[in-house]
Amino acid sequence: MPADAVYIFLDEGGNFDFSGKGTKYFTLTSVLKRRPFNMYSQLTELRFDLIESGLDMEYFHASEDRQPVRNQVFEVIKTNAGRLQVDSVVVEKRKTGPAPRPPEKFYPRMLGYLLKYVVGSIGDDYSELIVITDAIPIEKKRKVIEKAVKQTLSSMLPDGVKYRVLHHSSKSSSSLQVADYLNWAIFRAWERGDRRSLELVAGMVRSQFDIFRSGVTYYY
Repeated sequence: MPADAVYIFLDEGGNFDFSGKGTKYFTLTSVLKRRPFNMYSQLTELRFDLIESGLDMEYFHASEDRQPVRNQVFEVIKTNAGRLQVDSVVVEKRKTGPAPRPPEKFYPRMLGYLLKYVVGSIGDDYSELIVITDAIPIEKKRKVIEKAVKQTLSSMLPDGVKYRVLHHSSKSSSSLQVADYLNWAIFRAWERGDRRSLELVAGMVRSQFDIFRSGVTYYY
């Protein structure tokens, strides 16, 4: 009988600009978790340690945090490696043809590849799947993403399993901050060739699937 809820936290890297001014890569990363969320208290303790050391830390955000802070956050993430499943889809944008480039086509397709792989690995001992993304300020984009998630999930979940799609501010969610950190490390490794942060969580990222190299999964 299904036991509990499973959560998928999503974060994206790069942009939807396919011109020469846009990012070279787009990454979409999922962090699959079940309760209890032990990292919440650990990250809270770390944040207040940093505040007491003189920093102004409202929440963790990889692209804005200093490297010494990142190192400590990654250490907390590593201590919880056994409770996380991390998967990512990587897209070299210049290889994407003109037709699928609009966000309302591009995002659902990439998300479908990712969720199909992730959901297929869960098993059947859960009653509900809850997908949480960062709050999306643009209403049109939010609706596109929500529709894509729902269409994908409805076609692949076992009978009787419920699902919901929620949009929360990353400031309010340590799990979204973890997804941000992991996706940032993956994106930076592909976009800039800088693997320092990714190597801090070596072995945690189960897969990085280069969508244009069918059948190849990259492990670090």
